[in-house]
Amino acid sequence: MTGALSHLRVCDLSGQLAGAGATKILAAFGAEVIRVEDPVTRGLWDALRGVGPYVDDRRGVDLGAGFNNHNVGKYGVTLNLRVDEGKQLLRELISVSDVVCENFAAGVMENRGFGYDELRRIKPDIVYVSNCGFGHTGPYRDFKTWGPIVQAVSGLTFTSGLPDEEPAGWGFSYMDHGSAFYMTVAIMAALHHRDRTGQGQHVDLATVPAGMAMLPTEILDWTVNGRPTRAGGNRADFGEFAPHGIYPCRGDDRWVALCCRNDRELALLAKVLDEPSLTADRFATLPKRLAAADELDGIIGGCTAAREAAPLAQDLISEGVPASVVKSPPERIDEDPDLARMGLFPNVTHPKIGTVRVEGIPMTFSATPWQIDSSAPVLGQHNREVLGGLLGHDDATIDDWTKRGVI
Repeated sequence: MTGALSHLRVCDLSGQLAGAGATKILAAFGAEVIRVEDPVTRGLWDALRGVGPYVDDRRGVDLGAGFNNHNVGKYGVTLNLRVDEGKQLLRELISVSDVVCENFAAGVMENRGFGYDELRRIKPDIVYVSNCGFGHTGPYRDFKTWGPIVQAVSGLTFTSGLPDEEPAGWGFSYMDHGSAFYMTVAIMAALHHRDRTGQGQHVDLATVPAGMAMLPTEILDWTVNGRPTRAGGNRADFGEFAPHGIYPCRGDDRWVALCCRNDRELALLAKVLDEPSLTADRFATLPKRLAAADELDGIIGGCTAAREAAPLAQDLISEGVPASVVKSPPERIDEDPDLARMGLFPNVTHPKIGTVRVEGIPMTFSATPWQIDSSAPVLGQHNREVLGGLLGHDDATIDDWTKRGVI
């Protein structure tokens, strides 16, 4: 496969969503990503390997849709790092790689004998990018995190939910995805530095501060004004606009999102909804609308509940009111012409799952487009290709390692 990054080889010791998501992007642009896993625990190095959703009633380490989605386009090998032969094979793989990346808890790589000092000894200009909750230094170094914990510690949970209710959280697990994007940038920046200077480095990425980067206005409001931002549901965070929210429409679980940025747009909303009370004096200014937000939302919701979501959204847009249907998965994935134009959900054929759609990369390159045309590897799928074809070991040796659990 050729592409913008086809000159790169990545030894990928990462997993879950954070690390796997980063190397998926690299693979889509042509990097040779070799995904290392553990043969002893049958893939449980990555908890997503056998986790749903599933295409049918079958279950197993090679049937997890999330794993397939985040590991398309990669090679897969198994190495038992409990034994010296497995460790030596990892050293050989590192010696021919440009990047080593992982998202274990701090200290795991060192305990396995592969901290940054050892990686530099194996390959002096190696780029090593680690990704864990709190990073490898500081007072929280030894704390373990998972997606919802990261969101809680970073402050995201505190600011999400409905007013006067407990924080709602962000689901599972947005910051894994967010830190994957940072990890991709970190890998590319470190490689650029290496190409300019010949020097590798260790990039220590922490997911919790990455989550805090999604809260710039809330952090600014606290540091400048001493105000802790509380959850406001779908209303504007700082009272910039009213109305600003999600309103029910006719049908089961149908909604429209709309925002009026000024008096003029409120008048246009009143026209589309045929509701003259929206132009009454008690809603005439933004301060008045904010003070009467509950009443305002009640009137609008009563009107929108009698309308079909898609025609209503189109009527609002035509009049100049920002609005959109709150799209369901079929509307977004199957019926959106813009995503179809981008080819954002390509098909891949997995050896065991079959032909399924996966997520592509939401960007378009005129000269070096991304490409996803192969599935995630089944456990150990490319052992012979990588250990034999790349590292030069013969078939008899590979067979022996397989029998003895080295790979």
